[in-house]
Amino acid sequence: MEIVTVLRDGDQRLTRWMAAWDSDWARRCLPPVEEAAEHTKLWWAAAVVMAAGGGWRGRKAAVAGITSMAAAELLSNGVVKQLVERRRPPKEWIPHDDVEDRPDSSSFPSGHTAAAVAFTAAVTLSWPWVGAACAVPGVLVAVERVHSGAHYPSDVAAGAAIGLTTAALVQAAPHLLIRLKTTRG
Repeated sequence: MEIVTVLRDGDQRLTRWMAAWDSDWARRCLPPVEEAAEHTKLWWAAAVVMAAGGGWRGRKAAVAGITSMAAAELLSNGVVKQLVERRRPPKEWIPHDDVEDRPDSSSFPSGHTAAAVAFTAAVTLSWPWVGAACAVPGVLVAVERVHSGAHYPSDVAAGAAIGLTTAALVQAAPHLLIRLKTTRG
């Protein structure tokens, strides 16, 4: 039980520390990132740009990214959030106005982070340098979720794990379906 206490205390300390960042960088960069990531607008826009300008490889990466993102959102928001009730970080821990815009749903896991990581990981598997470019806003989304008081770092870590898992499953699905078909046929 002691390890759970240590992890919870560390999660709380890291939340307070990240929420207290009061730099020009945080004030200028994080709110637009949150706005762009809301309703996955950022990832849809990236997919459109890839599909329109990247030829066959861009279309493949865009489809993989959107498919993985959708699966991650379904798993994180449609399943896990319904099973795990976790309150958002207390408002008094968050020393800025972003705390008023938090959702009422369970804090665990971060659906924004799950979507960002799933999209980025799937794109990286199809088109590595574009995936690396997507990683920058993906990391900023994760940081913003803690900075704004919407999530604990452990919520973000769980969302990232869901994102990585769904990207791997989406990548493996065609091969698994072919294998299943050949073993049955």
